[in-house]
Amino acid sequence: MAFTRRPRLLPICLLLCLAATVNALHFYLDTNEKRCFIEELPTDTVVEGHYKALEWSEKEQQYVVNPELGILVEVDEIESGHNVVRTRGPSDSRFTFTSHESGDHSICLSSNYGSSWFSSTHIRLYLDIVVGHTKADPEHDRSHVSELSSKLRDLNNKLEDIRREQQYQREREANFRDLSESTNTRAVWYSIAQIIVLVATCAWQLRHLKRFFEDRK
Repeated sequence: MAFTRRPRLLPICLLLCLAATVNALHFYLDTNEKRCFIEELPTDTVVEGHYKALEWSEKEQQYVVNPELGILVEVDEIESGHNVVRTRGPSDSRFTFTSHESGDHSICLSSNYGSSWFSSTHIRLYLDIVVGHTKADPEHDRSHVSELSSKLRDLNNKLEDIRREQQYQREREANFRDLSESTNTRAVWYSIAQIIVLVATCAWQLRHLKRFFEDRK
């Protein structure tokens, strides 16, 4: 009896699922309103975002595409305050950036199209964010490599993203452990200082009472 070996695709699929984080959502905003999202990123991580904005049409009573609608994208490193991205694009566009430092990044989107003091534009905004995306390498693309070699290269890049994420988590755990140890040490020394002060106070009071009773005699 002959047995057919099934391809081991499950481990590869699991690695691909872990390698990149995809956040897809949609939300509503008005003119001059800014919506921000916080994304925690390791160092040297490539993030690609795709957004599509639709404007509410009173005439058609639905959200429609407006070619004149512009979206402003701003990305800042929260801890350092460094501005990573500030770009204005059409209603349907993409943006890409690389995190230079590990930590929280603020991704904000807004539109000031058609703003006035008495009216505002209602916008439905679709946003997809892919964390851990790998940029295309033109040098490798020009070389005629096989399809298998290309997939292996992509897999190695995704594994490298996982390694950076794990290293970042280890650094955070080490910092938290150091902070906890420092706090516990301070608490112990504070308790010892309290005990010393209490013992000294009791000794002084006993000595004072002893002298008081001796004087009374």
